[in-house]
Amino acid sequence: MAQVPRPAGQTVNAPLPGAGDLVLVTRAASVQFVTPIMFRVIRVLDWVTFDGWVWLDGYQLDKKGDAVARRSIFVQPAGLRMQLSRSARPRTASTATAR
Repeated sequence: MAQVPRPAGQTVNAPLPGAGDLVLVTRAASVQFVTPIMFRVIRVLDWVTFDGWVWLDGYQLDKKGDAVARRSIFVQPAGLRMQLSRSARPRTASTATAR
C-alpha cells in the first residue's frame, strides 16, 4: 500500500493502486466517470490535491485490454475497484535457449 505525502498531515485513507495494477474507475471514484473505464496504473502522482483525492497516471483500456489512451485522472481511491493487483498477477517463468 502506497502512501502519498500530503501537506499539513493529510493522508489518503484508502489503499492506493501501484504500477501495473488494473482498476475499474466508476462514478464512485469521480463523477466524471458516468461510463466506467478500465485503467492500467503507471504511477500515483505526488501532486498536491484535496484530502481523499489522488492523481493517477496510466492507460485507459478497451474491452480487449489494449491501451487506447494515456491519461492522468483525478479520483478518490476509496471508489476504485481493484481488478488485478501487480502482486496477484501470475508470473511467467523465463527460459533460456541453449545454442
